[in-house]
This record gives sequence, structure tokens and C-alpha cells, in this order.
Amino acid sequence: MMNCKQATKLISESQERSLSLAEKVNLKVHVMMCSGCKNFSLQVPFLSQAMKAYAKGFDEHHDTQDK
Repeated sequence: MMNCKQATKLISESQERSLSLAEKVNLKVHVMMCSGCKNFSLQVPFLSQAMKAYAKGFDEHHDTQDK
């Protein structure tokens, strides 16, 4: 069975790549039984989006300062 360290690693990796069917199944089973990892899996997409928005704003801010 997957442990929390493995689960959080896969949750993070899922933002960058597609997980295999076996990874998805194992992760889903773990997340169903682990409230901590379930919470983490719900927060990661939000954090990823927030960081992308921040990076975009940061780039735009520097572009306007260079002119």
C-alpha cells in the first residue's frame, strides 16, 4: 500500500505529467483513506494556479519596468 510520502509525490507530479493507470488507482485508494492527503490533493491545483498567476504578473511587471 502507498504511504503519504509516495502519495504527495504523485499528487505533485500529476501537475506536470499524466499518471499511469496503476498510479491513479493506488493514489485514489490512498486518498480515500487518508484525510491529510485528500486535503493536499485539493490544495495543490489551487497552489499551482496561484503560482502561475503570480509568475505571469511578475513577468508583466518586469516587462513594463524595462521600458
